[in-house]
Amino acid sequence: MSEPEPCIVFEAVDKAYRRQHIKPFLLRDMLMGRTRELSERDWFWALKKLSFSARPGERLAVLGTNGSGKSTTLRLLAGASYPTAGKVSVRGRVAPVLALGVGFEPDMNATENAYINASLLGVPREDCEERLKEILAFADLGEFEDVPVRHFSSGMLARLGFGVAMHVDADVLLVDEVLAVGDGAFQQKCLARLRQLGSEGRTLVIVTHDLPVARELCNRALWIRRGELALDGPAAETIDAYETALGRGEA
Repeated sequence: MSEPEPCIVFEAVDKAYRRQHIKPFLLRDMLMGRTRELSERDWFWALKKLSFSARPGERLAVLGTNGSGKSTTLRLLAGASYPTAGKVSVRGRVAPVLALGVGFEPDMNATENAYINASLLGVPREDCEERLKEILAFADLGEFEDVPVRHFSSGMLARLGFGVAMHVDADVLLVDEVLAVGDGAFQQKCLARLRQLGSEGRTLVIVTHDLPVARELCNRALWIRRGELALDGPAAETIDAYETALGRGEA
């Protein structure tokens, strides 16, 4: 039997951000005939020629130190940002859990926010009411269902975000470090749910500094170093190499 087609493809992806000290080029500059070209030093390259692919059912950990380009990679996968060069392709429905509270309307309550976010992630309207019960139960927020989320703690926002993402029919689930938030019992609940989704053939892409979690949950790992792919391989081998580099100060 042939392998399924990749559902994620990065092809020589560059992502650059203009450094903050560069003043914007204003209309008056143009009218006065002033010109300015930005040099290479005026840009920060978050990713440089990054290429990889992932197939349905893969559980992919993305490793790297702070500023290495991990979260930028997830934002590109989520469609929250676009590459400066290269190509990003994602096939199927994507459910991102990228930052606490992103996408929630602070003056709406937990039920309303869960309904809107589930709808945006493709849950049919007729299924939303039943899913809402599952989402709030998973998040342990049933008694807070009518409370505006502006009053939620970071842990409560994390639970609500996870609850929504894990109860939509997504083909690709993106998780950025929010497993670090919440108590141990909720973390174990999330891990169990992620394992279940992986066994159902969903693709998981998880950014984490928690290497034991990456070992337990993922079957493959990418190590990104200063925006470039340092290693791509089986999770255990890649994590071992990354840990060794961390110990030497070379990660």
